[in-house]
Amino acid sequence: MSRKQDNTGLKILLIFLIVCFLAATGFLIKLSLDLPSNPPQTRPAGTGTVLPQQTQPPATQAPTTEATQPQPEHVVSTATISVQGDLLMHKPIFADNSIVAQRGMDFSPIFQYTRDLIQGYDFAIANLETTFGGDSFPYQGNPSFNCPDQFLDSIVSAGYDMLLTANNHSYDTQMTGITRTLEKVRGAGLKTLGSRMNEEEKRYDIVEVNGIRIGMICYTYSSGLSEDGRPRLNGNSPMEKPALINWFYNRNPEKMYGEVKQILEDMRREGVDVTMMFLHWGEEYQLTQNYLQNAQSQALCDLGIDVLVGGHPHVVQPVALLTSATDPDHKTICFYSMGNAVSNQRSGNIPACSTPHTEDGILVEVTFEKYSDGTVYVQSADVLPTWVTLHRQNGGNEYNIIPLDKSREDSWQADFHLDSNTFGAAQRSWDRTMKIVGQGLEQVQTWLAQQKEAREAHYLELVS
Repeated sequence: MSRKQDNTGLKILLIFLIVCFLAATGFLIKLSLDLPSNPPQTRPAGTGTVLPQQTQPPATQAPTTEATQPQPEHVVSTATISVQGDLLMHKPIFADNSIVAQRGMDFSPIFQYTRDLIQGYDFAIANLETTFGGDSFPYQGNPSFNCPDQFLDSIVSAGYDMLLTANNHSYDTQMTGITRTLEKVRGAGLKTLGSRMNEEEKRYDIVEVNGIRIGMICYTYSSGLSEDGRPRLNGNSPMEKPALINWFYNRNPEKMYGEVKQILEDMRREGVDVTMMFLHWGEEYQLTQNYLQNAQSQALCDLGIDVLVGGHPHVVQPVALLTSATDPDHKTICFYSMGNAVSNQRSGNIPACSTPHTEDGILVEVTFEKYSDGTVYVQSADVLPTWVTLHRQNGGNEYNIIPLDKSREDSWQADFHLDSNTFGAAQRSWDRTMKIVGQGLEQVQTWLAQQKEAREAHYLELVS
């Protein structure tokens, strides 16, 4: 190798080293320009992003306020549902009183003291213990009920939104009574539940109140079955079209359980939030539920019903909090019997009931609440005792439903035009009712309060 060649190699190596040095110097300068003046804090792995600490927010950054912080879920709407017992239209109520004689079939005095109350609920329900069979049948009460159409006008003006049309008297005027009653009630703008015009109609209804979707079901017991399996209601001939009413037979309630299970599945697919079921069941004039009611209510609780409300005994029965045997976290609030809303079953005129309990009733109040995450809960449950008065007015009898709000007891006499005797009777009615429902109602309300406290704490914990 010549010396010239050796020098050329050295020159190439020197140029290569100079280029590398200049490139490295430029990279370091750029890196220094890109780095922040305060380096980020170090943190252990897996602890999430840690923002740089700042003692003072930049002038261009708005200060953090409470409103910008995550907020707990909160109640966005409520819906209060009222349910009242039997509108039991005995013949003396519409055949021998001042309503007929002086007012031309105006039944509004029955509701004159409850009208404002009923209209104040978000959705009001009552059990229609009669039919609107028309003048093709005699207008009568027990044992087969058929009531003048004018009674419906007073029901509408009283503020009800739905009538339960599945009970042991629904077939008292045969198929005419089933279909005509539905036509009249629906034609007056009210919903019906428990019977239907045809088999294509749903057996249930989903009522949306203030954005809360409440699934509702109504069933009545059958007093017997024909040889071909058709139900008998109130001892009448077997129903011509039994599919048009929701019924069950005490000796085989599995039919109802299967239908209710399917109904609940259908309602859930339709986005129902909570469920209420109304049952015409039990034994007349008994102040406590029987073993069949206990078994049936537990089975319906196991199926997932949230609130269960009963009628038919014509007296008030206890309130209970049931726990599902299949899901210990699920409970059902059960009102076994609401008693009578209005009737002519006065003290002493019912051989099977020697006490005045047939004059008593409860108005069930259930409030649901919906949170901002879309979840719906039972917020509260309560009862308002009621009492039916009977007095002479304009040469005839007049019936009034009296709401017995204990907090307003001092004004009962003035508000409801009670003399000292009837005032005392009202007090005794309240005492009778609360003696029956008080203990169970307290248990329900204690549990609801605990649930409310627990979920509020849960929602706060989620954002703390």
